[in-house]
Amino acid sequence: MIRQEMVEEEICRLFKEAVIKLPEDVKKALKNAYDREDDETALLNLKAILDNIKAAEDMDIPLCQDTGLPIIFVKKGNVEVENQNDDIINGILNGVEKATGEIPLRTNVVDPLTRSNTGNNIGRFIPQIDIELVNTDSLEITVFPKGFGSENNNALKMALPGEGEEGIKDFVLETVLNAGGKPCPPIVVGVGIGGSSDMALKLGKKALLRPVGVNHPEERIAQLEKDILKMVNSTGIGPMGMGGKTTALDVKIEYADTHTAGLPIGVCIQCWAARRATGFLKP
Repeated sequence: MIRQEMVEEEICRLFKEAVIKLPEDVKKALKNAYDREDDETALLNLKAILDNIKAAEDMDIPLCQDTGLPIIFVKKGNVEVENQNDDIINGILNGVEKATGEIPLRTNVVDPLTRSNTGNNIGRFIPQIDIELVNTDSLEITVFPKGFGSENNNALKMALPGEGEEGIKDFVLETVLNAGGKPCPPIVVGVGIGGSSDMALKLGKKALLRPVGVNHPEERIAQLEKDILKMVNSTGIGPMGMGGKTTALDVKIEYADTHTAGLPIGVCIQCWAARRATGFLKP
């Protein structure tokens, strides 16, 4: 049986892993970007990023001062939880508060109007928790600390159906150009297509959970990812917006069927610090 305390400890562990150590796929992509770059300023910026990553691991401290908004994706399999979803939710809340004090995480969560800080990264509907029921034998938890230097550059378009793939490409490119150097490139671009307005943005965020360098399993979507990545990197925005070959490390697309009258497009931008960590709990 999975108990609340198990969830709490796993959440704290995962946040520590996520904010201190980047996933290997992200580090490899950044190193590859450095190896193929020939612009002097871009090389300096990429070296600073790689040095930052190493220093965080060596010193066991968060690699960015913005440790993000706590977002958690849960896949609940065929496992017994002591008090069902209550223990999952309470374990997540306690785990985020524990991580905030122990790692520590910067206290980022505030009331949207008064700007009063909660002091523990817990607030109304925050942490943001997404629970999906799946046919597995475990409770899968992925923490996704999302910095707002990149999040502030997200965009949504309720496109007309006739705009099609070219409209999708144009909107993603427009969003990246508007963002420029603000989201700390090299970025990873998550694109959600279809569903409803809110679902499109959620799909874009979920797409970012896929490892850098791994394309969508459907060839038509994978090709669209490759086409958009080429377009984004042709902008020359480059690392930190100061020019270079690599504006984006990857483009990730997820889609859902939608209404016959619409084509929702959600673009979710992730900075070079593409942080995420996943763990599995079993009874």
